[in-house]
Amino acid sequence: MAEPPGVAAPFGLLAELTHRCPLRCGYCSNPVDLVARGDELDTATWCSVFDQARALGVLQVHLSGGEPLARGDLPELVGHAAGLGCYVNLVTSGLGLTVERLAGVDHVQLSVQDADEAGANRIAGVKAFGAKLRAAEVVRGAGLPLTVNVVLHRLNVDHVDELVALAERMGADRLELAHTQYYGWALRNRAALLPTREQVARAAGAVAAARSRSGMEIVHVVADYHEAHPKPCMHGWGARQLTVAPNGDVLPCPAAGVIDGLGVENVRDRPLGDIWRSSPAFTAFRGFDWMREPCRSCARRELDFGGCRCQAFQLTGDAAATDPVCTLSPHRGLVDAILAGDPTDVEHRAVVR
Repeated sequence: MAEPPGVAAPFGLLAELTHRCPLRCGYCSNPVDLVARGDELDTATWCSVFDQARALGVLQVHLSGGEPLARGDLPELVGHAAGLGCYVNLVTSGLGLTVERLAGVDHVQLSVQDADEAGANRIAGVKAFGAKLRAAEVVRGAGLPLTVNVVLHRLNVDHVDELVALAERMGADRLELAHTQYYGWALRNRAALLPTREQVARAAGAVAAARSRSGMEIVHVVADYHEAHPKPCMHGWGARQLTVAPNGDVLPCPAAGVIDGLGVENVRDRPLGDIWRSSPAFTAFRGFDWMREPCRSCARRELDFGGCRCQAFQLTGDAAATDPVCTLSPHRGLVDAILAGDPTDVEHRAVVR
């Protein structure tokens, strides 16, 4: 039997530099109460975070948000992380991207909302499609690898073939088709975003067919609610990754702030290494000792680590419960009830942010 994850060095840091964003995507997983600009970490503090992360063992720094290009000091932050020897991934909407702002970046992940201009602009809430095409040209011109990321939901899940074709035209090396995770704004808009079982099945078939004909790497993250077992969220709580929010809160995963009483600590108050190793937020669900039945004796516990703690909390009010996505969970009925909801035409439902 494999040993619990323990407190090995984290592999990656998700640095959420800001919650400011020019887009208004209704599937956004950022919290409904966004961090204000005045509460964001300043340049020197972010550089200190990168120093501490690298000393802790972090190899990859993912600069995200919100929109990281909204930070005027982004070139300095990229340069500092790159200077530490970190692999720097820029996660961006592409609005405002220039070749100068790519200095020191190793990889770009560019979001796309839909396969055509009208649909993409509708989902983004602004006219952004053209800017994304130009951003892809900038990335290709800089010779950097490009991942196109599409969050799938009821408004675009039937467009897999067209999305693959778009990513190929954009020159992407990799396409991520990831079904919506229902946190933050996405949870608020779940009724409008949740695809039907038939849509999920058609999308899976379209992805399989596209993989057989495309030279581009295609990653497909299937819809949680339609699965029989949960995903291995973050490959175990506090095992490989950590997130620093715009205000300096340090989280085991980007959505962990939804869990009441978790004991989240801030990098302004305590060293990052101490938070990773021993803070209540990181030790709460690390390893297997926290598990109850049916997880405790389940053969899958070393595959999915009990599933998503945030999802368990949001659906049951108990972060230690078995992820209700699992068919073995006593709470699976909650998910089935959501899936059985009235599939009213999405045109008559508001998707807001």
